[in-house]
Amino acid sequence: MAVRIRMKKIGRKHRPFYRICVMDSRVHREGKAIEEIGWYDTSVADKSKRVKVNLERVEYWVSVGASMSDRVATLVKKVKTNSFTTAAAPAPMLAPKVKEAPAPAAADGEAAPAEDAAAE
Repeated sequence: MAVRIRMKKIGRKHRPFYRICVMDSRVHREGKAIEEIGWYDTSVADKSKRVKVNLERVEYWVSVGASMSDRVATLVKKVKTNSFTTAAAPAPMLAPKVKEAPAPAAADGEAAPAEDAAAE
């Protein structure tokens, strides 16, 4: 049996809440879990309090051959290193670049060199 540590979506519409579960990889997303080892709530304002994971159980399941989904691996890494940073500030707005108008080709009745060659 291929075992994965992944998220099970629960909660209501437009208000997701996830349980971090150990599941057989063939079971659908909301299917029966082998063990629930944490949760992830996206609606909490403080990013450090959004995730709760039992790291001892994660390490046990990984040691017996379970693999983590990409999202769960990212969350576990952030919990281990306690690196819940905010996004970097956007770059300051700059004035739009103005294209320069082309210089006039001929001024005061002087003919361009290409026109002189055609006239001869």
